[in-house]
Amino acid sequence: EYEIRGKVAIITLNRPEARNAVNGDVASGLEAAIDKLEADSNVWVGILAANTAGQERPVFCAGADLKAINSGQAAALNTERGGFGGFVYRDRKKPVIAAVDGLATAGGCEIVLAADLVIATTRSSFGLAEVKRNLIAGAGGLFRLPRAIGQAAAMEMILTGEPLPAERAFQLGLISRLVAPGEAMNEAHKLALQITACAPLAVYASRKVVLAAAYQTDEELIDLTNQEFAKVMASSDTKEGLTAFIEKRVPNWTGQ
Repeated sequence: EYEIRGKVAIITLNRPEARNAVNGDVASGLEAAIDKLEADSNVWVGILAANTAGQERPVFCAGADLKAINSGQAAALNTERGGFGGFVYRDRKKPVIAAVDGLATAGGCEIVLAADLVIATTRSSFGLAEVKRNLIAGAGGLFRLPRAIGQAAAMEMILTGEPLPAERAFQLGLISRLVAPGEAMNEAHKLALQITACAPLAVYASRKVVLAAAYQTDEELIDLTNQEFAKVMASSDTKEGLTAFIEKRVPNWTGQ
């Protein structure tokens, strides 16, 4: 599901009866939602949530739909541009906040790791349980999890397949904000509004450099920072930001 609230897009995984597992429809739908987010100049931030209605134990996403795989539909769980779920390798410029209230496991955890920020409730947990099925996390989890929580903690999670409770995930830095059950969406929206109060071009440029820091050298990062700085300085929003500061008023960002 895709909903717009001002400058924020709410994207909701909506297969609660299947623990929001990813099948072909979810993958293509999530990719289409990101396409809408990226194409709409009036929307600056996305929130990725999940419908957990009717679930005794809430599940944000249980990963790949094994029934779909067993019936020969495994290829449909990946898209050409987005990879698994149409999301984990999707190139985008706008930040996405994952609002997690429940279990995010296997590919579901990898979807969370592909987001830019994570808000989670105290009843949430995160796991890569693939080794228990003689599988490996093939959608980015094996390299994104160590970046998020450190190699030692990630290695233990990955090699044992045991889930990480939300409190521990918060301590290790995977989660940006930890909230009470049922409050993930509200807190994610508050964070999104804080981001949309800032200049969008500067947000996009800053995000790009921060993500590149995981795999580029310092020399490459200096060049990238200089490139993005020049682009931002050339925009009309920089003039607006400086003028608003001098005039002691709230800036009117246009994204140009």
